[in-house]
Amino acid sequence: MLESPSAGAFLVLGEVHTALLQSSAALPVNACERLVRLIGGERIRRFERPIVHVASPSVLTGVDCRLATRDGAKVRAIGTVESRVAITGGHLLQASSRVCLEPSAARRRLPWSHYLTRPGRAEVIAKRLDAEDLAQSFVQGELRADHDDTVLDLASVTTRLVDEVQQSSALDRRAPLRAGRTKLRWAAVVAEGAVRGPSLVVESGGVRTLVVQCRAVDVDTIGDFSDDVALHDWLLTTLLHVIESSRMGNDDHAKVMARLRPAVEHLLHLWMPEARLSRDEVGAQLWRSLENRPGMSRQWRSCVDRIRDQLALNTIALFGERVGEASR
Repeated sequence: MLESPSAGAFLVLGEVHTALLQSSAALPVNACERLVRLIGGERIRRFERPIVHVASPSVLTGVDCRLATRDGAKVRAIGTVESRVAITGGHLLQASSRVCLEPSAARRRLPWSHYLTRPGRAEVIAKRLDAEDLAQSFVQGELRADHDDTVLDLASVTTRLVDEVQQSSALDRRAPLRAGRTKLRWAAVVAEGAVRGPSLVVESGGVRTLVVQCRAVDVDTIGDFSDDVALHDWLLTTLLHVIESSRMGNDDHAKVMARLRPAVEHLLHLWMPEARLSRDEVGAQLWRSLENRPGMSRQWRSCVDRIRDQLALNTIALFGERVGEASR
């Protein structure tokens, strides 16, 4: 787990990819542990309340690269990116990568031994540092057509981890429904004072961006919060797609329910925003702030109510058919 940064930290960058595990049924917790152990290490984090959640040990990737800036200024970052994979509810797979940026005291590149003693951190060498500029430039990087291979790329690290788990021979590759992968790219600007509410933007192509302002002591919570936002955004996005594809209101109830059934059986019970953040008041505060604007929970409840209405109508229709058959 990424430790809270030192007083010199000014920015944390992260990326979270969320996907449906390629398994026809929810995996038991022991099977989830074996899957995340593919990433390396034995110290698995396991939670069974309020929902089963298994996370791999952190893995480190060395980086020596540029950071994206609006004006093309030369900003160099050297250090290690910390990544992990997690499985929630036996169904949802997430890979996340993050790096805490700190100004370089030496203002030059040091031996790798120096950076390896500071996992999940990178030192920044630049004439000037603008945290807001670096944050916005990073989160918008996924949307640019002119991708620069020399710029910090957390997406490739995170994608590799997801693919490594999905290709495991332990999975039957018969997912219960079709669902795409979403990518949340986030930045936390470390500053004194109150936490600034998160700004979540839904972009095209399954990409989301999130920017938060936090205190130094809150950085680990911000990372867990971002993972949780990514998970619940994926659930809502997938449920909306299932409802749209069900032809609700344009087909008979039995066919509609057949298309909705996988979501009812495999997704609805996984909606528990803030459940694993409740121990930290900052995490709860961020969720409340997020819900005041996008209102993901309100939209989720509306979708669930529509599905339940369809189930009720289907039950009424079946009952009427049986009564009609009995009276003949």
